[in-house]
Amino acid sequence: MYSAPPEIKTEVFTQIPDALRYSGEPNLWVKFTRPGAHMHSFLEGPSFDRNGNLYCVDVPYGRIFRISPQGEWTVAAEYPGEPNGLKIHRDGRIFIADQRHGIMVMDPARGEVIPFFTRPNLERFRGCNDLCFASNGDLYITDPGRSCLNDPTGRVFLLRPDGKLDLLLNNVPYPNGIVLDRDETCLNIAVTRGNCIWRMSTYSGNIIPRVGLFIQLLGGAGGPDGLAIDEEDNLAIAHSQQGTVWLFSKKGEPVCRIRSCSGGAVTNLAYGGPDRKTLYITEAESGSILTAQMQVPGKKMYSHM
Repeated sequence: MYSAPPEIKTEVFTQIPDALRYSGEPNLWVKFTRPGAHMHSFLEGPSFDRNGNLYCVDVPYGRIFRISPQGEWTVAAEYPGEPNGLKIHRDGRIFIADQRHGIMVMDPARGEVIPFFTRPNLERFRGCNDLCFASNGDLYITDPGRSCLNDPTGRVFLLRPDGKLDLLLNNVPYPNGIVLDRDETCLNIAVTRGNCIWRMSTYSGNIIPRVGLFIQLLGGAGGPDGLAIDEEDNLAIAHSQQGTVWLFSKKGEPVCRIRSCSGGAVTNLAYGGPDRKTLYITEAESGSILTAQMQVPGKKMYSHM
């Protein structure tokens, strides 16, 4: 056990404008995942482009938002899907992990979202959640579906640039956020229903990857959601429904706790800002983007390859 780590405060950088808050009848996603609720949005998947614009998704209503460095919102795309994770390729294309369709790709100039990879081995994904790129173009994908502790069938895939798909794991109780460490030898996976982080060696040829329990979190509600990493290999974890982001060292030791100043549904996070030492956090309950000024030197933004 460790002593309670120091805390870092957050503030609201920007909040979804009233004009973009959905006010109609709950759709199927809302009815199934949040029975009885009327949701204005559910923000996820923050990622920065090279101009400093922050993109994020609105899961139930199929919207991709673009937020300027000044905090101004525009709808970059809207389509009949359930976008959950978002990462920006080094060529500018925006890749989306969509719960309904699979992996989609968006042209930011035209605002067009089209299928990219939707049928692994001519089957369907169970419900993609998040994704991350390696420097060589490999794409890691989490596919949890409705998996949980009594149905540990969530999957992790590796999609090569040549289209070859490898199934890395098929026994995860809800794999969620996913991120590589700096030297790309280890893959960190948020296991939501197990309330923990798994760490596995990256896949190479026919070698079976080794998987271990890296961090065990505490708390009854929710579990780890989105992940981000900095230049010192500190791992930031959005602890869903706890209103907290945890920062752990590469040895798995707690570094600090970042508390939400607006709502408890922290979903995902990304490093950004002019000096790349600001942590941007999506908070779905209030529809806010929170920021935390990180006091660990040398932060780098890992939003694209």
